[in-house]
Amino acid sequence: MRFSRFKLPVRGALLLCGALVACSSPARSSQSQASQTQASQSQSSQTRTAPATMSSTRRSLPAGARDPDSGLAFVARAALPPEGQKILSLIERGGPFPYARDGVSFGNREGVLPKRPRGEYREYTVRTPGSSDRGARRIVCGPPLNSSANCFYTGDHYASFRKVAP
Repeated sequence: MRFSRFKLPVRGALLLCGALVACSSPARSSQSQASQTQASQSQSSQTRTAPATMSSTRRSLPAGARDPDSGLAFVARAALPPEGQKILSLIERGGPFPYARDGVSFGNREGVLPKRPRGEYREYTVRTPGSSDRGARRIVCGPPLNSSANCFYTGDHYASFRKVAP
């Protein structure tokens, strides 16, 4: 058989050959199946990835992971804008914060976050480069204070939130 006519890599040709019923003669069929199995096994071993390394403070998130309490999607701390990562560090240290309104009570009027008693959520500005005002980006945290364990990020001024992964 000549696969050069199809301009497919050998692996693709083997998979294509396996999909066609009349691809090879019966005598060569078992050889073809054996080589196809070997090709698919080597392909799957090449595409396997090592498990993600997990540190004590950051974990890999499975795609589509959601916070069980809020139902909101998670966002990894490393996936936040650099300004958001800096604010989380300031929250954990207790400040000082760049804006006078950082740390004020967040009322959750939109009802997107889990219900909490009034005054438990605090909001912090995530600086937006090029913006002349505070911009739309915020981090909102529930208790305990000085912890990023219960924080949420919004990039659209409270229209949507994602839970910052602990």
